[in-house]
Amino acid sequence: MEYTPEDKKKANLDNVAKDILYKTLDKNIFSKIKTCATAKDIWEKLTQIFKGNDETKENKLTVSQQKYESIKMREGENMAELDERFSVVVIEFTSLGKEYSNKELALKVMRALPKEWDVKTMAMRESKDLNKLDLHDLFANLKAYEFELETKM
Repeated sequence: MEYTPEDKKKANLDNVAKDILYKTLDKNIFSKIKTCATAKDIWEKLTQIFKGNDETKENKLTVSQQKYESIKMREGENMAELDERFSVVVIEFTSLGKEYSNKELALKVMRALPKEWDVKTMAMRESKDLNKLDLHDLFANLKAYEFELETKM
């Protein structure tokens, strides 16, 4: 059987893609995909390995949801640390297909703050359109306020 130029091009691209995938995987993962014939097969196997089946995804989503619902600012934690923890949770559930609106995220962050932040969060709720306030801007505003409080002490 002779390959057409198009077949050769596809085979070459597949080999390049497989080579890239092989070079990025550690030995444990490589052993799970080494029998895959094409780059597409490798990608599908990796997706299955890292995302899991529907039941696994549902369990991960449930755990992620619980983390989201229970997040609170810890005693002694600063705004940058809360920002980091909250962002990790948001990225986790977003990767599982769950998304919240800007308003829902902003309100959740505000509820996660201790009582001494009530005046600030009330002012933000009244003065800002929470539907248009993204997490980055929200945390920038809260960090600026935190800095202002720290300089007054």
